[in-house]
Amino acid sequence: MTDYKKTLNLLDTPFPMRGNLASREPGMLKAWQDKNLYQKIRAVSKGRPKFILHDGPPYANGDIHIGHAVNKILKDIIIKSKTLAGFDAPYVPGWDCHGLPIEHQIEKKHGKHLPADKVRELCRAFAQEQVERQKADFIRLGVLGDWDNPYLTMNFKTEAGIIRALGKIYQSGYLYQGQKPVNWCIDCGSALAEAEVEYEDKTSPAIDVGFAVQFAHSSLSGIFGIAIPENAQAYAIIWTTTPWTLPANQAVSVHPDFDYALVQTAHGLVILASELQQACLARYDLTGETLATCKGRALEHLALQHPFEPRTVKIICGKHVTLETGTGLVHTAPAHGLDDYFAGQNYGLPSDSPVDGDGKFMASTPLVGGLSVWKANDIVIDTLKTSGHLFCLKKIDHSYPHCWRHKTPIIFRATPQWFIGMNLHSSTTANVGDKTLRDLAMQAVDSTAFYPAWGRARLEAMIKNRPDWCVSRQRNWGVPMTFFVHKDTHALHPRSLELLEQVAQKVEQQGIEAWFALDAAELLGDEAQTYKKLTDTLDVWFDSGTTHDTVVKADAQLKFPVDLYLEGSDQHRGWFQSSLLTGCAIDGRAPYDELLTHGFVVDGSGHKMSKSKGNVIAPQKVMDTSGADILRLWVASTDYSGELSISEEILKRVVESYRRIRNTLRFLLANLMDFNPHTDTVAVADCLEIDRYMLALTQAFQEDLTRSYQRYEFHQVVHKLHNFCSEDLGGFYLDILKDRLYTAAAKGLPRRSAQTALHHIAHSLVRLFAPILSFTSEEVWEQLTGDAQDSVLFHTWHDLPAHPDTESLQQRWAKIRSLRSHVLKKLEDSRTQGEIGSSLAAAVEIRANKEDFALLNALGDDLRFVLIVSEVRLIPVNDPQQEGITVTSSAHTKCERCWHYRQDTGQHAEHPTLCARCVANLHGGGEERHFA
Repeated sequence: MTDYKKTLNLLDTPFPMRGNLASREPGMLKAWQDKNLYQKIRAVSKGRPKFILHDGPPYANGDIHIGHAVNKILKDIIIKSKTLAGFDAPYVPGWDCHGLPIEHQIEKKHGKHLPADKVRELCRAFAQEQVERQKADFIRLGVLGDWDNPYLTMNFKTEAGIIRALGKIYQSGYLYQGQKPVNWCIDCGSALAEAEVEYEDKTSPAIDVGFAVQFAHSSLSGIFGIAIPENAQAYAIIWTTTPWTLPANQAVSVHPDFDYALVQTAHGLVILASELQQACLARYDLTGETLATCKGRALEHLALQHPFEPRTVKIICGKHVTLETGTGLVHTAPAHGLDDYFAGQNYGLPSDSPVDGDGKFMASTPLVGGLSVWKANDIVIDTLKTSGHLFCLKKIDHSYPHCWRHKTPIIFRATPQWFIGMNLHSSTTANVGDKTLRDLAMQAVDSTAFYPAWGRARLEAMIKNRPDWCVSRQRNWGVPMTFFVHKDTHALHPRSLELLEQVAQKVEQQGIEAWFALDAAELLGDEAQTYKKLTDTLDVWFDSGTTHDTVVKADAQLKFPVDLYLEGSDQHRGWFQSSLLTGCAIDGRAPYDELLTHGFVVDGSGHKMSKSKGNVIAPQKVMDTSGADILRLWVASTDYSGELSISEEILKRVVESYRRIRNTLRFLLANLMDFNPHTDTVAVADCLEIDRYMLALTQAFQEDLTRSYQRYEFHQVVHKLHNFCSEDLGGFYLDILKDRLYTAAAKGLPRRSAQTALHHIAHSLVRLFAPILSFTSEEVWEQLTGDAQDSVLFHTWHDLPAHPDTESLQQRWAKIRSLRSHVLKKLEDSRTQGEIGSSLAAAVEIRANKEDFALLNALGDDLRFVLIVSEVRLIPVNDPQQEGITVTSSAHTKCERCWHYRQDTGQHAEHPTLCARCVANLHGGGEERHFA
């Protein structure tokens, strides 16, 4: 007896159902490296238009975490999608290597009192070790790039480039030396950049302090226009949460346009902002009578007695004064606050800080000499209590700036530092007109495309309000500010640019160590007696912020300006901003055309990840258990514009999604095993209509997806790919196609037509998946092409065959699919009620209106294949009430080979268990099909 199962076209493929990604991906990586995959992509792409995504350098400290993985995978998806879109898109990865975190690690391991040159030696070695560890994990993620030649900010050539970039900004006139308050970390012993400051809650003492008015009788009488008793005691009351800054007080600020009241209380006369008067008196547990009011400008130059130091301070006017909290009068210490500093500048007030870099007052400071600023708070408060100047003391919780490394509160401290001035004009940069650096930066923001769009407002606000950039640091492990300054005047050497270039040449050969080892006399000769080397190093954000100048412009395979910068949302105040400012200072424009921002990773409940909570998911663990493609699919399927949620449960769902995708790809590969595209391809015009429809649908689908890639909407790409695989293919086309693929004559037109469509669909899908599922796509490509040396990334989006009736085909079959869905629902209902087994056991009667009848009737006998039933009876009706679908069990015999229930089953003597169609497919000329 014939085993007809063996006559079916049931093909197999070496592409396994189970991916076993975790165990197989490392072998694929080695194969990529052995065949120099990245370098070959560069060769294939040579001559194409350039697309440059410049890598924002991760910091070379510690193993990568899930946020690093998100960042690098997003970049890799973009690079690969641009490659497939026909661009030459090289990717040069980089690392930030200088700065305090690395120096801090060395201090923890070796102590704080090592010689400076030894610190730099150990820091350089440590950074290199961290780079290698991180690099291995980035490569394991499937990220392709020039890993053999990454840029490191500690490369000698890059260090020299950073020095030259500093020279360009100095030459443009944006660099100046000043003594103004900067963010200062006591633990770091250094100034901090804005991006190195984070805000946390802090409990502080909030005090209201009375500054006694000198000569109250005469001065207040004239200001308020009323008689003041000769022995009157009067106080201008300030409010502050930093009592320790009172030793540096130089003035009290009022707003020139606010109303101020002179109030009689049991504690004497007090001056308060009229709008805050009642709240203040309630806080002091006092009642009072308003004697008179005046505008703030009338109080200007009023002499006050410092509450515990023997000096006179005066009232000054400042627009920074607000009525949100306090008294409307602001304690002003130009050494400890930027608003205070700028207000003081208008009045020529000194800005010398009495606080050293270790957060302690200089020994010569009265009352608090030698104390830390935090201990000084208590001393100041006790002194004010004793003298009667303290009107109120309360503890408040408020948001306060902290060091992002040490998580400790910072202080504002005036020190001699170097700044890039936001409101300065360029003296050399061409085509900038009469614009300040801030103007140029705002203009550059306006010219940049943002993904997502809200990034524009965020960066605009930061640029609009940011202070001058303090670029100097007081550390050992950093690129030095290679200037010589006069020992007495501190003025820069008149040949600074020439000297800077000479130093840069030395650094290019020997690294930054060349500067620290340099004897000034070697370059200055006798002038070394009057000039000295600066000991400051550059803010590490200057290092990475100038890579557009030091790396991009220096690499022939890249181009300036670059197309895209991509980083986390915190980089609006970090790398995005430092790059923007240095780009505008050097070139008068941003170094990028587009900015893409991604959110932070949180757990499944939306909580921040922390080891103490036990909710950290390490990318290394995911790769070791599930594979990098699962991590990549999770990243791509998540809307990165907000927070990215990850958990074990979420990853399980991603694994299930991957399995469905893999099974679809496996089906395509298996049914193409005996298809040679060079000899077996059917011309589109000769293909069955459903095959032509699917080619047209795939073309539209591919165009839609490539637009989503172009807009960086990767979660939409994954969603659409998943729907196409599950609904358009699995739920429709492939389900219908199985009969033709398995039962039709192996080399007949109906089957070859189906395989032609599958060949094109497979080529389209594998390329569309390639930027995301890098390992799986290369695995599929090798099976699809039979060439282990080829790569999907050597090609571009698939060129699907054109056919003229695309639009009409899609409209026609969209309607057929809609009608089919109603039939399938009826079949499912009948199956649930036990009326039929499989759908092939059913006979279907469709009573359709004239239009639907014509559409379905045109398919002829192929309609039953579209509906996957054995028999269809179509009846035209005019009354909508008569329309409907009836499902009954077929009265015919089941064909042993195709499982259709047909009246002609058993009519062939030699094959009594087969239907006529199967006999024709096996021993005749094969069946004819036109539509499905």
